[in-house]
Amino acid sequence: MSDHDLYELLGVPRDADTETIKKAYRRLARQLHPDVNPDPATQERFKEVSRAYEVLSDPHKRAAYDRGGDVFASAGGFGAGFSFTDIMDAFFGGQTGPAGRGPRPRIHRGQDALIRMEVSLAEAAFGVSRELKVDTAVVCTTCDGEGTAPGTHPVPCETCRGTGEVAHVQRSFLGEIRTLRPCSACRGYGTLIPDPCRECSGDGRVRARRSITVKIPAGVDTGTRVQLAGQGEVGAGGGPPGDLYVEVHVVPHEIFTREGTTLHCAVTVPMTAAALGTTLTLPTLEADSEPDTGVETSFELDIRPGTQSGSEHTLRGRGVPGLRGGRGDLVVTVVVETPSRLDPRQEELMRELAAIRGEEKPDGRLAPNRPSGSVFGRIRDAFNGPPTRH
Repeated sequence: MSDHDLYELLGVPRDADTETIKKAYRRLARQLHPDVNPDPATQERFKEVSRAYEVLSDPHKRAAYDRGGDVFASAGGFGAGFSFTDIMDAFFGGQTGPAGRGPRPRIHRGQDALIRMEVSLAEAAFGVSRELKVDTAVVCTTCDGEGTAPGTHPVPCETCRGTGEVAHVQRSFLGEIRTLRPCSACRGYGTLIPDPCRECSGDGRVRARRSITVKIPAGVDTGTRVQLAGQGEVGAGGGPPGDLYVEVHVVPHEIFTREGTTLHCAVTVPMTAAALGTTLTLPTLEADSEPDTGVETSFELDIRPGTQSGSEHTLRGRGVPGLRGGRGDLVVTVVVETPSRLDPRQEELMRELAAIRGEEKPDGRLAPNRPSGSVFGRIRDAFNGPPTRH
């Protein structure tokens, strides 16, 4: 080995920087590793390349080599102390340093939490503030999140000397392969808690019920999630809390149905009112809102003479506010109610009217049926139930 130039073995110039040397070693290691090429001559070259990298990647050994010193004089065979990390670094491009990952932190950010809240259609449309009771993890007040009994503190682990890791050395044809594993004594934390807090058992947090105010903005719909930053679970070791998400579920309204920002409802009028015309006073969604929005809670609907069942009347700007501004419309569908029972006098008058209009034996007019998904189809199903097939 001493007869070969280390720079030449790696194929790099003598003024190559550390990153160039590392890349050259990675390339050669992938080509020459025994798992890839089991040829004995190749294995020997792999040892030489690895030994060259061991020297040139160490600033002190490289300086001694450049001065002409024998950097292998004290090495007990190939790769004495050669870290398995270097080989893994060559194959996977890892950036792990010789010191390993270090101790695990005891403090972690808390988990996010999700709760579901039911609101009425008016509350979803105009917004609402609610007080909620939630059960979450909060910082333990006895130990202030440290997890230790009052007056005590974590102590360094004697097994790993506070590093959170212990070295395991195994001999192979490559020499001594050194790997780092989490310390089993402290579970990788690097410290021990000899006297845990009795309130939280060393976790630094406890379960508690607390009240929070949730402001639901105007215009939300079922499935909308409202984020409350920092209102979730406190992390282990008294770490920062996660976020709380409130998922909205809008309870169906007895009168109004919603499609986006558009409200739909139906009004039933007798056939005489539809034929002669009338004016109706009907409530809007504001009638259900608390507090008062300052908008009229009713409107007048003019039913013109001859209004047909299924006709629609649109009131601009009386629907649901949008989350980004604006407001939808309210669409009212008129359903003309035909009497199902007539007394003798009413039947006599109806027959007289039919005679006057020449409708004693009407021919009927066929027309395409509207899809069941239309607004009128939904109104028809709501009032009459599903159609009967004969």
